[in-house]
Amino acid sequence: MAAPRDAEIHKDVQNYYGNVLKTSADLQTNACVTPATLVPKYIRETLKNVHEDVTSRYYGCGLVVPERLESCQVLDLGCGSGRDCYVLSQLVGEKGHVTGIDMTEVQVEVAKTYLEYHMEKFGFQAPNVTFIRGCIEKLAEAGIRKESYDIVISNCVINLVPDKQQVLHEVYQALKYGGELYFSDVYASLEVPEDIRSHKVLWGECLGGALYWKDLAVIAQKLGFCPPRLVTANIITVHNKELESVIGDCRFVSATFRLFKLPETEPAKRCQVVYKGGITGHEKELIFDANYTFKEGEAVDVDEETAAVLKNSRFHQDFLFTPVDCSEAETKDLIRDPFKLADGSDKVTSRHALDDAGSCCGKKQSCC
Repeated sequence: MAAPRDAEIHKDVQNYYGNVLKTSADLQTNACVTPATLVPKYIRETLKNVHEDVTSRYYGCGLVVPERLESCQVLDLGCGSGRDCYVLSQLVGEKGHVTGIDMTEVQVEVAKTYLEYHMEKFGFQAPNVTFIRGCIEKLAEAGIRKESYDIVISNCVINLVPDKQQVLHEVYQALKYGGELYFSDVYASLEVPEDIRSHKVLWGECLGGALYWKDLAVIAQKLGFCPPRLVTANIITVHNKELESVIGDCRFVSATFRLFKLPETEPAKRCQVVYKGGITGHEKELIFDANYTFKEGEAVDVDEETAAVLKNSRFHQDFLFTPVDCSEAETKDLIRDPFKLADGSDKVTSRHALDDAGSCCGKKQSCC
């Protein structure tokens, strides 16, 4: 049973997103606004097909459209009015399916209202989207089956839940082995002080419940995920003097991470990989995260952690793998700090040594 404080937060969040916010223009910070410049052309085309009543109630802090979605089973945590679900619906196609779950009744009703409109717009014979009202830290109670999803996405929602570890636990259970949580969220530069945590507007604006960024890796690996892979990061600005005074020295960033749930296998070895190309929207170049960009036909040395992810996920068919001699291989110092990435101060470097930052799923990987 939720603690009284947690129950109060749930109530406040439902009120904020169901009644206080009418459109994204009502937001007090830029935490829940996706920078338009980050949206690739093929996704912009899918966005054009989404009804304006749905997009006007969008409050996401990033872009949560991972690659290779055809025929996938996708779960959207905190789907809101359904914008991301309807974008993903087009990309998974009629053989795939998207499930959206949200605890705010007003938002779910908006999403459901336009289901028929979008299916007709997309030219689909039958709906490939389902909307459920429920809490993201109680996925099993909402009817989400274990190991039933290839991908789980979340767009600026996990920060709204008091118990982040419980959310990630439920996601881990829902994912198939080889599956991925691809999500944008808000992170703090330090442990968030109580005066920020207890501020209703700051919690509704995704700042009050922000996780200290270093804690994400601790929680994720405790549950069995591979170490978080940082994709993008942007500094959050506050355009309200009163809120600025409450925040003080605490800084916030919106960041996108990938978390993979991999099967128990033999330790991966360092590899040289070649991207075959052809993934929709990324035919010639796949920007996998802040550390690795793969160009079609170009050989790239990757560490054990990256090799394990590529070999044991839906991307395995897109790469050629060749083991490398550890004594000759260079290892990157992986970018993990979203604040340094957002500030542009963290550069990727390489060295002739093994990366001690952590191996896949918390287990030391042998390189030879």
